[in-house]
Amino acid sequence: MAEPPASETILVVDDSPESLGFLVEALESDGRTVLVARSGTAALKVAALAQPDVVLLDAVMPEMDGFETCRRLKALPALAHAPVIFMTGLTETEHVVHALESGGVDYLTKPINVDELRARIRVHLANARRGNSARIALDATGRHLVAISPAGEILWATPQAQQLFGAELIFFRDHVRNWMNRKGGLDALTNLTSEAPGGSRLKVRALGAIGPAEYLFQLSPDAGDSTEKLRRGFGLTGREAEVLVWIARGKSNKDIGEILGVSPRTVNKHLEQIFAKLGVENRASAAVAAVRSLG
Repeated sequence: MAEPPASETILVVDDSPESLGFLVEALESDGRTVLVARSGTAALKVAALAQPDVVLLDAVMPEMDGFETCRRLKALPALAHAPVIFMTGLTETEHVVHALESGGVDYLTKPINVDELRARIRVHLANARRGNSARIALDATGRHLVAISPAGEILWATPQAQQLFGAELIFFRDHVRNWMNRKGGLDALTNLTSEAPGGSRLKVRALGAIGPAEYLFQLSPDAGDSTEKLRRGFGLTGREAEVLVWIARGKSNKDIGEILGVSPRTVNKHLEQIFAKLGVENRASAAVAAVRSLG
């Protein structure tokens, strides 16, 4: 068997000393670094400090069970993409579903077969590394992309999407959840428009599944009918009306340039024409005029 990477760290969470001893001995014999925790609370503390590559988690523990522990682990930014493999004697379908809905990627029943456990760790670590590489590559493209879990949670977003849309991503998430509740899943989701308070709208295009529990969406701003209303109301060109819509929504010249695919300098030239046609001297006054016109 190939030697695992020296940086590979596994956190084992189990309230049974016997189970911990058995797993630690088996995994350390492979050359892995193994951390242990005997409760969900201890696991959260260890994970926050050590940032393990994979977590082996007992489902049945006193006080905080494995399901709640998993949810809290996945809420830690450093562990958002770390695989969590459940280990338990519970075998009912509802327990398996509960484990996966809590953020787990796999489910092993006790007594644990070490060879099977090793194989699943290798597979899930490889998948996690591929997914992380894909996210880094997507971040570098400058595209506005967001990944959503089957439960409707935002798993990650490219920096460009976070910077441009900010809090609007929350309303996008809620819109997707509502869709899932009505339609029964993300597979049927193709295109939609998500609207946030204040009239800000996002066009959403589903790009498909990129993992067993990860769906990718591309976002783009949508001015809706506002552009045409401003164009007619102030005698603007189509592009000037688009610029004014985003000025009214608080976007900077850089943001508007990114939305419209033009340079900030071009945006500034359009602003000069907008100011002249609206009879105002600055962007704040232009924004007020636009908001009043749009009601």
